[in-house]
Amino acid sequence: MTILAPDVVVAGGGIAGLSAAIAARRAGASVLVAEAAPQALRGGNARHARNLRLMHDGPTDLMPGAYDEAEFLADLERVTEGETDRAVALRLIRASADIPAWLAGCGVSFQRPGGSLPPSRKTAYFLGGGKAVVNALYQEAARLGVTVWHEAELVDLTAEREPAIVIAYGGEPYTLRPGALVAAAGGHQADLDWLRRDFGPAAARFAIRGTPFDTGRALRLLLAAGARPAGAPGRGHLVAVDARGPRFDGGIVTRVEAIPFGLAIDRAGNRLDDEAADPARTHFAKWGRLLAERGDAVLILDAEGERRAPVPALEPIRAATLDDLAARLGLDAGALRAAMAAFNAKGGAARIATPPFAAIPMCPGLTFTHFGVEVDETMRVRMPDGEGAANLFAAGAIMAASVLGRGYLAGLGLTIAIASGRIAGEAAAQHSRSRDART
Repeated sequence: MTILAPDVVVAGGGIAGLSAAIAARRAGASVLVAEAAPQALRGGNARHARNLRLMHDGPTDLMPGAYDEAEFLADLERVTEGETDRAVALRLIRASADIPAWLAGCGVSFQRPGGSLPPSRKTAYFLGGGKAVVNALYQEAARLGVTVWHEAELVDLTAEREPAIVIAYGGEPYTLRPGALVAAAGGHQADLDWLRRDFGPAAARFAIRGTPFDTGRALRLLLAAGARPAGAPGRGHLVAVDARGPRFDGGIVTRVEAIPFGLAIDRAGNRLDDEAADPARTHFAKWGRLLAERGDAVLILDAEGERRAPVPALEPIRAATLDDLAARLGLDAGALRAAMAAFNAKGGAARIATPPFAAIPMCPGLTFTHFGVEVDETMRVRMPDGEGAANLFAAGAIMAASVLGRGYLAGLGLTIAIASGRIAGEAAAQHSRSRDART
């Protein structure tokens, strides 16, 4: 067994962990990053990201108008219904203002407004998407001298005056006694047994939209060490996704965005809800919850519905007649015809009338869970007495429920990841330096 003592260990090599590692290294600390994924799949859920939410008091080269602190906080309190730690939220919101400059200093590029890019006053888009950001941050970490272990996972933690941790790497356990630990290993959405306990039988039908390496192991270790939980088990951000997509890592492209243009029925031909009641592009979030509650469904479209709908990543299942479509789906043809007739009789904006007909099987897709650990304004993990542990920090999805106890805001996940990572990394390096000064 090898015993090591870097100043700061970061558990997790996604954007939160990389932000923490770079910030700590720039502050003078020696840093080791333990990333559970192999190199080809490193970077966590950020690989699927596109944009992040930023505070700004006036027009910038990335965003028009202004999006000030008060409006950002009001949006957050609205979607969380007040389930947010206001002090921590304000710290992260204020820290978001200089994220573009900080990322640019790491080699990250943004898309400029215009062209096919939708105008946005609240979010900025990455050039090349999340994977390009992950690659740039790994390059910056390497340039700074950060040590990275791939296929390495935090497997034990003892919270003491100086944390003692064990990392499994290359088939060997390594005991480390760093000056500080930053837990940035994501949530627990890839632990299917944990999901079944929290969400019930519906979890067996979930597609996990992100990395299979968010096993929740680091989260369990923090909770076992006495960390105060944040959020609620059994609560998560669900959207409607194509059930033919992969069980893990489907990302954004399997999302079903055509529901207002067709008819959604279960396998018995029963209509689940009014498809056109929420025509907004974000209707897939409402349908994610419905699919979790009521079971999987099939979206039926006719030729006109397909023409109006966004182009999906996976080709719909098509047939010239409804009977042929029912046969291809394994549905009762009579039930499908009856559902179509009832749907058309209601006289809504969408009809199922013009062949060829198409179908998209749908299931609930879990983006993230609203459960983690509490942190204070320096991203220290709060312990049972409510105080932050001196040497344990958390960043990214593992602490996001502290500010996002429920609900969803576009681009907020990356904002939390980068802002909390930078704050945690700087604080961890400072703690390590103060420890060295005392010895």
